[in-house]
Amino acid sequence: MRGSTVTTVDGGDCVLVSSTPVPVVADNRPRPGDPLDPDAAISVRGLVKRYGDRTAVDGLDLDIRRGEIFALLGPNGAGKTTTVEVLEGYRTRDGGEVRVLGVDPARGGRRWKADLGIVLQSGAGDSQLSVREVLQARASYYAEPRDPDEVLELVGLTEKAGARGRTLSGGQRRRLDVALGIVGRPRLLFLDEPTTGFDPEARRQFWALIRSLRDLGTTMLLTTHYLDEAEALADRVGVLARGQLAEVAVPTALGGRGTAPAVVSWTEDGVRRTAETTTPTAYVRELAARFPGEVPGLTVARPTLEDVYLKMIGQDLEGASASERGAERAASRSEETSP
Repeated sequence: MRGSTVTTVDGGDCVLVSSTPVPVVADNRPRPGDPLDPDAAISVRGLVKRYGDRTAVDGLDLDIRRGEIFALLGPNGAGKTTTVEVLEGYRTRDGGEVRVLGVDPARGGRRWKADLGIVLQSGAGDSQLSVREVLQARASYYAEPRDPDEVLELVGLTEKAGARGRTLSGGQRRRLDVALGIVGRPRLLFLDEPTTGFDPEARRQFWALIRSLRDLGTTMLLTTHYLDEAEALADRVGVLARGQLAEVAVPTALGGRGTAPAVVSWTEDGVRRTAETTTPTAYVRELAARFPGEVPGLTVARPTLEDVYLKMIGQDLEGASASERGAERAASRSEETSP
């Protein structure tokens, strides 16, 4: 975790986890009424989307800078999927202004669509074609695609180039999904829950791939339920709750993490004790003076990204999400089948 260190004291019975305070970063969303940002990869003002009598997205304002990885967080039913689908041009909006790579998605043509890469939760894993054949077929749709073999090397599938898609492991299928998303040289890549079902090693390898894409200049919008993933990858995160952005900030500053009191925990007289303090170093010195050796079970930590996220979204959202998702799916089917 950025700005954090883990130190194991001799004997292994005392671990100090210190999180260095970071500068306060104010919520840097655009204000309602601000003009669209012509330099942003994505610029949104007052986005509204309704499904029947339910408002899924309620006046969202957001700018995503070119070249950054932005993570959109929120519980099921908060409006993440709807927001992303509007940005991709797959869903109409009921209000607000949206520009993606300078174009209104509702009127985006073939050239604009060629600048987008989309990695959905399900992809081409069951194909009877070989990995190279699938990628070559996708590349043929673009005027200036990346070389398929170059893409296979980038995503770590060179050795699987001749294998059929259905024989790939879960992690390899996800890499193929990404390969299909980037073979057209997208300027903007949408990643929907990219590491769902990955084992820890595969997730770390995938993170390295995403960072390499950022180094190539690709802007990315990531949706994920893994808070450690958002912290590891995102330059900034936005939290959606009830169809509105609760806050936008760098992960280390979200919800006031950077200046929140530290929680000091230790064991004394067989009892686990904790205390909050804004001066953890001084507090630990006082504790150390009370013990002849190491302070038993000492830990010092600040709120995690998960701590502040759960506080921001409110636990009651999870209880309502199932019925909301059902209403959204029904409205989506109606919209997609209408002339």
